[in-house]
This record gives sequence, C-alpha cells and structure tokens, in this order.
Amino acid sequence: MTERPTISLEELKAQVGGEPRYSRWFTLDQSRIDAFADVTEDWQFIHVDQEKATNTPFGGTIAHGFLSISMLSAMSYDTESGIEGTEMAINYGFNKVRFTSPVKEGARVRAKFITRAVDEKTPTNILTTRGVTIEIEGESRPALTAEWLGYTVLKEGMNT
Repeated sequence: MTERPTISLEELKAQVGGEPRYSRWFTLDQSRIDAFADVTEDWQFIHVDQEKATNTPFGGTIAHGFLSISMLSAMSYDTESGIEGTEMAINYGFNKVRFTSPVKEGARVRAKFITRAVDEKTPTNILTTRGVTIEIEGESRPALTAEWLGYTVLKEGMNT
C-alpha cells in the first residue's frame, strides 16, 4: 500500500463545507458478497443464494449493507488525506447511518465525502466529521448516507 498523502490541519479546516471528493468505482460482485458473508457469517439467502433471491422484489442477490459501509475504508484512501504529524488515526463511529437503497449484485458504487466539521478537542486530538454518501452507478438513490467520525492524535508539538 502506498503512503497516504497528508495535509495541514489548516488545510483540513478549509475543506469544511467545501467541494465533495469522490472515490473510484468499486464493483460489488457475487464473489465479494460471498467473501463478506463468509467473514461475517451472515449467509442470509438474499445475499448468497442467487436462485432463491430471484423470487424477491430485488430480482437477485444484493450486497450486505455492512459490506457497503465497510467499503468506506478503501474509498476514503482514494480521496481523504491524513493530517500532517499524525501519530494515530482511528474510526470513532458513525452518526445517522441510513441504508437507503439495496446494492444489487454486480453494481458499481463509489463514495462522496464532504468535510462537515473539524473539532480540536485538545492541541493534539482532532475529531473530524465527514458526510459520506455511497452512490450506485446509474441509480438516483444512494446505497447509504452517514456521518463518519474520525479521531486523530497528532504528535506533540505538531499543532502548537
């Protein structure tokens, strides 16, 4: 994996309310859905049984909602820079997660990120809130919308 690009804390703050950033497209094909089912032990037929899923309103298998949200990590590496001087960055959680439309097997999805807030909890502890939307290619409704919280710890002296 290549090293993630970095920006200054001031540059991150300047992104608040600014232009959206888009990841590349990812295909959620049956092999990815099946692999996710195996890892999470969620083998509900709507995800893994193509024949049985054909008789549902979806007309075939669909990706797990949690597969869609888990793709945000890979999607963020396409668009989101780290903060210069980061010692550690972790997921802090999500607000307002909504799975608004199923992702049919074989569909392509991408994420749209908008920085909504940058909160300096201390000079070295930064909480970032990003609005995220996973779009489905060719669909008017997104797969999901949420606010994603990230917590970054800066090295001492990086933000003083």
